[in-house]
Amino acid sequence: MKQLKSLLIAAILFVGFSQAASAQAKVAHINVSELMTASPEMKAANAQLEKLTKTYDTQYNTMVEEFRKKVGQYEKEASTVTDAVNETRSKEVQDMQGRIQEYQKNASKELQDKQEAIYKPILEKAKAAIQKVAKAKGFQYVLDATTGSGLLVADGPDLLADVKKELGF
Repeated sequence: MKQLKSLLIAAILFVGFSQAASAQAKVAHINVSELMTASPEMKAANAQLEKLTKTYDTQYNTMVEEFRKKVGQYEKEASTVTDAVNETRSKEVQDMQGRIQEYQKNASKELQDKQEAIYKPILEKAKAAIQKVAKAKGFQYVLDATTGSGLLVADGPDLLADVKKELGF
């Protein structure tokens, strides 16, 4: 009877430890930054954004060059014209400077909005692929292993290759 009790207790403990071990969450990791960098869609998006940035930069540089020429011209002629003309020119220079600053601000905002619009579907597609691969492999949690993301140890399974395969690159 005593042996039966010991055996029953051992069996209960064994079953308890087995369930505790199987109840642990399965965790994997992926470097999302590396995934996005390797994405052909992201490379195309970056090229598009770079082209737009160059367009804005060219326009900005043209405006600045025009501003510099006017300031140079006005400085040369300042002593030969009346105070009223100098005052008008000063106001014109200030207005040009304001337009340049406004252009720069608007260009930055438009570029940021365009970047968000371009990146959003790419990020959503990557997220869906990560979820699909994680579900297929039975992982309950997938942590971002990008530097600075807070992941300190990444010894578990890395899903990067599987997600790249899922996305077709």
